[in-house]
Amino acid sequence: MANRGPTYGFSRDVLNKIDKKYDPELEERLVEWIIAQCGSGVGQPEAGRLGFQNWLKSGCVLCELINSLHGPVKPIRKIGTSPLVFKQMEQISLFLNAAERYGVTKTDIFQTVDLFEGKDLAAVQRTLMALGNLAVTKNDGFYIGDPNWFHRKAQENRRDFSQEQMNEGKSVIGLQMGTNKGASQTGMTGYGQPRQIINNP
Repeated sequence: MANRGPTYGFSRDVLNKIDKKYDPELEERLVEWIIAQCGSGVGQPEAGRLGFQNWLKSGCVLCELINSLHGPVKPIRKIGTSPLVFKQMEQISLFLNAAERYGVTKTDIFQTVDLFEGKDLAAVQRTLMALGNLAVTKNDGFYIGDPNWFHRKAQENRRDFSQEQMNEGKSVIGLQMGTNKGASQTGMTGYGQPRQIINNP
């Protein structure tokens, strides 16, 4: 990776906005979950954004995490600890592909450079949150940790109606169409005529 100098002006403003989205409290919860999910073998990062980035940067911890959410058939067969940059970035990509196959939507998945170069660590947090939400929602026995750390995703509540029930529904006027109950034409005059006011003596 090329070394980049300091940024100025508009680029600096953009970086500051991205940095403000990073949540230190969320970092603590994610670290706690990853260690509970993968075991103490993944180590403990130093507190702070840089410690979090360095912990995940090689891709090893992320690959361990996605493998721990599967049964005996693991999505990533070989997790290497290579010091080579392209190998580490390749492992991050393997995690991202496995996360997408697991069910994390494309819009929730960070880019490799967001983590490796520290461009947007808030996006990394979003991906891990989405993965945790999905793991809790699946409730397949592979999630380890406090289920209250994540939100359950809304699930489909499919209803199947018989043809007879469907036919009965055709004769019912939906409330969206309004109602004719209590309506009458009493006191109405024809269109265009002035209203009749009758004085009773």
